[in-house]
Amino acid sequence: MDWTHLPPLSALRAFATVAEEGTLSAAGRRLNVSHAAISQQVRSLEDWFGCRLVRREGRGVCLTDEGRQLAGHLDTAFRGIRKAVDELSQAGQARPLQVTMTPSFAVHWLMPRLSEFRHLHPGIELSMNPTGEIVDLQPGGIDLALRYGSGEWPGLEAEALMHTPTVVVAARSLVGDRVFDDPSSLADFPWMQEYGTDEISAWFESQGVRTPPQIDITHMPGYMLLEGLRNGDGISIASKAFIQPLISSGALRVLFEKKDPGYGFHMVTLPGVKRAPLKVFMSWLRAQASRDGMRAAGDAAAHSEG
Repeated sequence: MDWTHLPPLSALRAFATVAEEGTLSAAGRRLNVSHAAISQQVRSLEDWFGCRLVRREGRGVCLTDEGRQLAGHLDTAFRGIRKAVDELSQAGQARPLQVTMTPSFAVHWLMPRLSEFRHLHPGIELSMNPTGEIVDLQPGGIDLALRYGSGEWPGLEAEALMHTPTVVVAARSLVGDRVFDDPSSLADFPWMQEYGTDEISAWFESQGVRTPPQIDITHMPGYMLLEGLRNGDGISIASKAFIQPLISSGALRVLFEKKDPGYGFHMVTLPGVKRAPLKVFMSWLRAQASRDGMRAAGDAAAHSEG
């Protein structure tokens, strides 16, 4: 379509509103602009067509023959636009909110809280996709990814949800009270790792140690890791926020802790306007993370006083 051969849409909208309301003042109130602005838009449209579209009649206006002809076509056109907008908006509202995250995040942080969200927002249908794989965000697909990292994902918007260090942990029944100064000394113990991740090799490399070839690694679903840690089945790497209660109780020991400024879990979305269910869910996630932060601060204060 050659848009240069059409009058301004704002002028067409102003004229269509005058045709519906019958007065310039009423049209201005409806569009939240002044009487003079509406009058100017109508005059510019008349100049564009080279004919009168309205004429004054008492305190209002009436349409000329040309004005009635244009108003009829505009009414049909604008109703078609409104129908398309409503259909797309309703489709977006009805489509389940699709969220992806690692199984560990789902099991240890998100799932215990979801009943509260369902109670508060029963009309929002959630579709959860726990996976260790990085899922691409595409229009009409995944709405939100909860990812661990620095927040730098090209082409995507990332908002920090919670900052938490990565820790290497094990049960006392496995490692006792032994002090580990050299990361390579952990190679003699069994390890556990979530499917789809390469956290163990990445951690050894970050410590300047090449992953020992003889290391015993068991790969398992994220929901099994916590139980395996409790049982002393192996050493694992986890986000400290997920296992803080077990650390505080003494059930697990932190052998090494890696604090990366800026690193943590982020809410990752496509750029652009977010549909209403997504905005509601992200707001709820922020509240949950804030609540955890306040609770952790209170626990730390109580521990220092004790």
